[in-house]
Amino acid sequence: MTTNTKKMNSRTYMLTATALMTAVTCVLAPMALPIGPVPITLATLAIYMSLYLLGPRMGALSVLMYIVIGAIGLPVFSGFAGGFAKIAGPTGGYILGYIPMAIIAGIVIERYINRVVQFAGLVAGTAVLYAIGTAWFCFVMKMGVGAALSVCVLPFVPGDLLKMVVALIFGPMLRARLQRAGLL
Repeated sequence: MTTNTKKMNSRTYMLTATALMTAVTCVLAPMALPIGPVPITLATLAIYMSLYLLGPRMGALSVLMYIVIGAIGLPVFSGFAGGFAKIAGPTGGYILGYIPMAIIAGIVIERYINRVVQFAGLVAGTAVLYAIGTAWFCFVMKMGVGAALSVCVLPFVPGDLLKMVVALIFGPMLRARLQRAGLL
């Protein structure tokens, strides 16, 4: 196989993997547990896993594709909702916050092998997600930060920490298997 063919296969693989992780996010994100104004979903788990497989650039692209798919109206957001109104609504900041979360956490995952550091990167990226989403929620709902944190962040911390641990365990294993198979 020539170098150009390997590069093309690698590019083709990354585009295919990016599309696949977008699809996984589109399937997992709508499944929501409505606990209040912001539902619990598996979107963050799908994004965390995609960062191990795609890295920060393609992981962020996967998230962007998910957002565009939802914005055009396909029911891929929580509760099987779609459309630009969902992004403009109270939870839209969380949806848009997935992009910087993916970039921040993805860079840390890509650069550091240490799982504690990767965990810190996931926490930092998720903190940025919370900050963007909560600020947007406060703006749209005309709610104070304290009240918004109590309904938009605090209920999610335990579940998001669990999702991070799952991603820390299975993400590197899946990546290693794909590397051994010559797919990464």
